[in-house]
Amino acid sequence: MAERDGGGSTPHGNGGPQTAEPWGERHELALLRSAVRAIGEALVVTGADLDSPGPIIEYVNPGFERMTGYAAQEVIGRSPRFLQGPLTDRAVLDHLHSALRAGHSFQAEAVNYRKDGTTYDVEWLITPVLKDGQVVHWVAAQRDVTERKRTEERQKRLVDELNHRVNNALAAVQAVATQTFRDSQRNVGEVRDVFRDRLLALSRVHVLLAKEHWEGAPLQSLAERQLMPHRGNAGRIDLAGPEVRLAPSVAVAFGMALHELLTNALRHGALSRPEGHVRFEWSVVPDSGNKRLQLHWAEKYGPPVSPPPHRGLGSRLIERGFTHGLRANVRMLFEPSGLRCEVDAPLATVVPKVP
Repeated sequence: MAERDGGGSTPHGNGGPQTAEPWGERHELALLRSAVRAIGEALVVTGADLDSPGPIIEYVNPGFERMTGYAAQEVIGRSPRFLQGPLTDRAVLDHLHSALRAGHSFQAEAVNYRKDGTTYDVEWLITPVLKDGQVVHWVAAQRDVTERKRTEERQKRLVDELNHRVNNALAAVQAVATQTFRDSQRNVGEVRDVFRDRLLALSRVHVLLAKEHWEGAPLQSLAERQLMPHRGNAGRIDLAGPEVRLAPSVAVAFGMALHELLTNALRHGALSRPEGHVRFEWSVVPDSGNKRLQLHWAEKYGPPVSPPPHRGLGSRLIERGFTHGLRANVRMLFEPSGLRCEVDAPLATVVPKVP
């Protein structure tokens, strides 16, 4: 058995084993200092006096130096209050002072300032050191929780955003149901089918937005998802236009309007005949230093078209979808050659807002 560092025992004595003597205070103090220097947490030891300028720092460990950017010699003899600033919650400090004056431990979080002026969120536990029933020192164990706070804030934003999207989705479903079941011109079976198709159209938009992390949706992809499942024979629907990214709410509105245009073309327009054809194209054009998005839907080789005696629900849904909060101009032209729908909107109202 090897001799312990600094121990008073020997491996042999009088022919029998000896009991190791406990380490002395010097060894315990050396071990404690090594442990305090090695731990990742910041440790601060101050005097007991709480009156202004506050308890004076007597010791900080390397963890404190790493966390704050201050060297030990820069803070010894100062009050920890110099780490506080405009963003430090004064209410937390008031609770802290009350607890310490009562001689109690206190745990809380606050915003502190590093040497370079940047802020960090710190969690600390301050504990009194007692001698003969009197506080002689305060020991504060501190931890930088900035990243944890940021993660919590990101999670909260994600939850809030998810709640917002769910509410929007429910509102959209409610609107689709209201608009569909208000149509008294159809029987129950037709209304059921229309409602189902509209919900499927809405779900396709939401799947696309989810794929894009709800940051927007490419107009090309949106048009393909809403129009191509019904393409049938190759070449019956043509899509053309530059890359344009739509804001999430705009994508939902545009997607539902395209679904209504397609439904009308399948039932009454160009796609109700084998030779019918649809072209959907879009462009971005300059306008007095700004830009505008122009959409053009054109049907041909379908049955003769004439203006309806009154605007139906489908027409209202198309116009409402393309004008939803966009300050857009929409024209529905029922020409003998086929339906044309033209949309003109400021590009700034269509694309995602820059944070």
